[in-house]
Amino acid sequence: MHEESGGTPDAPHEVARRARHRQAMRLFNRSTLLARRRELRNALTPAEVRLWSQLKGGQLCGRKFRRQHSIGPYVLDFYCPDESLAIELDGDSHDTEAAMAHDVARDAYVMKHGIRTLRFRNQDVLHDIDNVLMAIEGKFRR
Repeated sequence: MHEESGGTPDAPHEVARRARHRQAMRLFNRSTLLARRRELRNALTPAEVRLWSQLKGGQLCGRKFRRQHSIGPYVLDFYCPDESLAIELDGDSHDTEAAMAHDVARDAYVMKHGIRTLRFRNQDVLHDIDNVLMAIEGKFRR
């Protein structure tokens, strides 16, 4: 119960939990990126469709993944909150100097927030999905 509502004050652990939740809400899935996330979900690449078909619904070792999940100013292709693991798929557009610099900045930002990033080429997902899934599973902590 909130103290300002006239009841007893909240326990310190509850106050701390709410503060962490507010901080996470500012970090993940900001409303300012909602339209962009929706646009990306509605225009998945063939590689994203292929990988999502193997990740959704907890198919990979019971881990739940989200697609087009944002953290701060960046939208991740796939994110597993239980593992703090981001999966990024890279096509030819990631081969430019500007795109590589953007990827480095994104990876550093998410790493700063305790999220590991795995990157795969689109061609690997399309032509060698079993090894991609094994590599993802190999990064699970438990």
